[in-house]
Amino acid sequence: MSLAAILLIALLLDALLGEPDWLWARLPHPAVLMGRAVGWVDETFNAGATRRLKGTLSFAALCLGALILGLVLSALPGGTVIEAVLAAILLAQRSLADHVRAVADALRLSLGDGQRTVARIVGRDTRGMEAPAIARGAIESAAENFSDGVIAPAFWFLIGGLPGLLVYKIANTADSMIGYRTPRHQDFGWAAARFDDLLNWIPARLTALLIALVHGRAGAWRTIRRDAKLHRSPNAGWPEAAMAVVLGVALAGPRSYNGISQEFPFVHPEGRKTASAADIEASVAVLWRVWVCLVVLIALIAVA
Repeated sequence: MSLAAILLIALLLDALLGEPDWLWARLPHPAVLMGRAVGWVDETFNAGATRRLKGTLSFAALCLGALILGLVLSALPGGTVIEAVLAAILLAQRSLADHVRAVADALRLSLGDGQRTVARIVGRDTRGMEAPAIARGAIESAAENFSDGVIAPAFWFLIGGLPGLLVYKIANTADSMIGYRTPRHQDFGWAAARFDDLLNWIPARLTALLIALVHGRAGAWRTIRRDAKLHRSPNAGWPEAAMAVVLGVALAGPRSYNGISQEFPFVHPEGRKTASAADIEASVAVLWRVWVCLVVLIALIAVA
C-alpha cells in the first residue's frame, strides 16, 4: 500500500475517533512518551559548560532513535496497519478542533470560563484577558497547531513514511519543551528550535496557501506574506495571517507572559480587533474545510 493511501486512512481514523479518553487513561500516549524522553535529556545533560554542544548531540540522538524506531515498526509484520494507526494517533485534527471549539463554548458561559479554557491551549497569561483577547488566542492556536499538528505531520509522512513522521514529532516536541530563549534553554535547545523551524518551513506556507485557496482568497497572498513577517516566529505567522485574512480579524497583538506585558504587532492589523466566540467557531470551520481539501488531495495522490 502506498504512503498516500496509508495517510488517507490515518486522516479518516483521526477525524472519526480523535483521542479516545478510555484508551489514553490506560496507556501512555506516544506524544507523552516523546515528552518524557525530551524531559529526561533536559534533566540529565542540560548542565555545566558546552550546553549547545550537549543539546545538539542529545537532540541528534533523539532524532536518530525516532528514525530507527520508525524503520523497525514499518518493517514488522503488519507494518502497514502499525503505520496507519500510529499516524492517526499523531495527527491532531479532531482533538484540535474539539479543544478550540471548547473555548467558544466556555466564553459564551462567562469570561472566567473562557480564560480557564483558553489557558489549556495557549502559553500566555490568561488571567485578566478580555473576551476579544481570548478569542484571538484560540484562533491563533487553531491556525498554528493546524500547521504543526496536521499539515506538517501529513507532509513528512508522505515524504518519509513513519520514520519521517516520528522524526518530525520528536523535533516538534523538543522545540515545544526546550526550544525557548531562556537562560536555561537558549543554548541547550538551540538545535531543536532551529531544526523544528526547518521542518516547518514548507508546511507552514503550504497551510497558509491551502487556507487561502479553499476560501477563494488567492488574491490575498500578498497580504498574507506581508503579515506573516509581523509574527515573531518564522513559520507560525503564515497560517495565522491566512486565518486572519479569511476571517477578517486582527490576530496576535499585545499579550502578557509570566506577568510581563509585551507589545507584539497585530497580524492583519486592518481586520476587526473585536474577535468573538463566533469567530472561534468560524476558525474551526476553516480547519475542517481545509482538512476536506487535504483528504481529497491525498486521495488523488493515492490513486495516481
